[in-house]
Amino acid sequence: MAPKTKVNPKPSPAPPPPAAQSAPIEDLFSALHRHAQNFEYERAAKVADQVLAIAPGDEDALRCKVVALIKSDAIDKALSAIQASRHLPIDLRFYEAYCLYRQNKLHEALEAIDGQERNSMILQLESQIFYRLGKMDACMESYEKIQRFKIDSLDIKTNIIAALVAAGRSPEVQGTMDALKVKASSNFELAYNYACSLIEKKKYAEAGQQLLSARRIGQEMLMEEDYADDEIETELAPIAVQLAYVHQGQTQEAVDAYMAIINRNLSDASSLAVVTNNLIALRGTKDVSDSLRRLDRLIEKGAGAKQFQLANGLDVKLSTRQKESLYSNRLLLLLQANRIDQARELISALPEMFPDSVTPVLLQAALLVREKKVAKAEEMLLLYADRFPDKSKPVFLARAQIAAAAGHFQISVDSLSKVTDIQNMPATVATLVSLQERMGDFGGANAVLNSAIEWWKNAMTEENKLDLIMQEAASYKLNHGREEEAFQLYEKLVKSRGNIEALLGLVMTAAHTNLEKAELYEKQLRPLSGLKQMNVENLEKTSGAKHVEGTHTVKVELSEDVKKAKTKKRKRKPRYPKGFDPANPGPPPDPERWLPKRERSSYRPKRKDKRSQVRGSQGSVVREKHETATTATSVSSDNGPSTKSSQGISSSSKSGSQKATAHEQPKASSKSKKKSRK
Repeated sequence: MAPKTKVNPKPSPAPPPPAAQSAPIEDLFSALHRHAQNFEYERAAKVADQVLAIAPGDEDALRCKVVALIKSDAIDKALSAIQASRHLPIDLRFYEAYCLYRQNKLHEALEAIDGQERNSMILQLESQIFYRLGKMDACMESYEKIQRFKIDSLDIKTNIIAALVAAGRSPEVQGTMDALKVKASSNFELAYNYACSLIEKKKYAEAGQQLLSARRIGQEMLMEEDYADDEIETELAPIAVQLAYVHQGQTQEAVDAYMAIINRNLSDASSLAVVTNNLIALRGTKDVSDSLRRLDRLIEKGAGAKQFQLANGLDVKLSTRQKESLYSNRLLLLLQANRIDQARELISALPEMFPDSVTPVLLQAALLVREKKVAKAEEMLLLYADRFPDKSKPVFLARAQIAAAAGHFQISVDSLSKVTDIQNMPATVATLVSLQERMGDFGGANAVLNSAIEWWKNAMTEENKLDLIMQEAASYKLNHGREEEAFQLYEKLVKSRGNIEALLGLVMTAAHTNLEKAELYEKQLRPLSGLKQMNVENLEKTSGAKHVEGTHTVKVELSEDVKKAKTKKRKRKPRYPKGFDPANPGPPPDPERWLPKRERSSYRPKRKDKRSQVRGSQGSVVREKHETATTATSVSSDNGPSTKSSQGISSSSKSGSQKATAHEQPKASSKSKKKSRK
């Protein structure tokens, strides 16, 4: 907008002499420095404005103003000041990128620092942006470049460990800490990050001890800095959340810990969101309505093009993976609650919110399966896997599971066959063999087992599964009539390992193919302890088995004492009800006493009263009816209260409908209250 022209411009006053002008600026800069040293950033920004009023375009004053506004969390004002000074030859792109980062405009922040010299400050900001975007590989590259500057900063080292854990590289944490020459006890943030790496490695006991140590260190440090008790609880809230997660295996203990954090309400918004999400994941399909209510407090409808957003500024505070977990859990709960329309609305927004993630397409497939559109889900997953081969592994696994559940075994086999890195794992082999068996393709199942055996023979891994695969393959071949192949596998196992299971299988297999070898290997079986030599023929003639040879049957002679014991029966005295005389029992009870009255033989229906029937000619009946109607009409017109009573009946029926309407209103009001609470 062009500036307005002045009607009667007044001449500007003459500039003061240099001596008179320099004195107040020096005083202002002294005040500016004093306010910055005392952390009085709002006052510093005001003094910087005074300097700029005297000397517009002063670079030092402008930088001090921008930094003071950023330090006082006036990000919008700082960004406005930067944009207003673009005509000046001052490079403020770093501060502009930082302000955009604080506003969670991460892609714009990356564009702002693009092309700038990669000094330590730019690299630190770049690494933070990549961390917030969830691009952990790029984040670690930035931190590796920072280490070339040899900056001895504990904060940077703490961030490096946090990025390693978030990138899924927890096994490298200990080596990196040794290289950086830091220990977990250096500060509570570093101890917390190290505990998170132990959790990723499933060392929950060690992680719990490390978290307790981190809490103790944090309490001591924050108390020395004169933090209040509530502030200390808020700062250490992430440690309490991770301690509860460590007890995730003990379900009730974890639930109690999560509920304690929620009820105390001393945590920050991000920690409460993580606790809520973990509690919902721990409950699973239990208490779906309560879980949805808790999530609805965190997720709200967005404005404009953004359909959904997180409440309480969580879009800035949570990582991409945490936000994705919240939305995913809400969608799964909507499917459990059969709210298909709301699920469709949410799934339509997820691809734009998480464009680099494979989770939205998996959730879309889950929605299609719930709508009984299995074929469409399988086709959609196949198209996505062909389009993004680097993300195809979870997609093919989901497609295999959906197809197997729907009875599409061939599609399931094809999907699993395309996941090459797990093709020969025992679980995958067992699944493929089972699917091939259900299709009746025993040759294909046999080929899968043979391929897995050959792969494990050449595999250079710490835990070789060759023996396990060979054992299962031999058992499968034996059960499906391939005794020769099973015999060869069992024999190799016995010669290489000599385990008892393989030896038993070898003896069983050799009994079908080679009796001499079966007897030879049978001698290697150790006799069971506690058994004596028995005569098999005598054992078969005992009462436990019947031995028949032709028509001859072995009869066992019983002694006289045994015969007398069998023939002698114990007689018990009958027990009669109280007051019953067996000498005079009386009439027998009615055998139909348990039948309904209508089904008893003695039941006779009541006769209809025929006395009210009118006898006579047809005309007499019509005449009597006419007289009766005339009498009723005269009574109705003469008797006044009758009309009022009929009105009363009418009004009561109306009031009844009003009551029904009033009965429905509290439901609507209760829902509106719930919405207001959200």
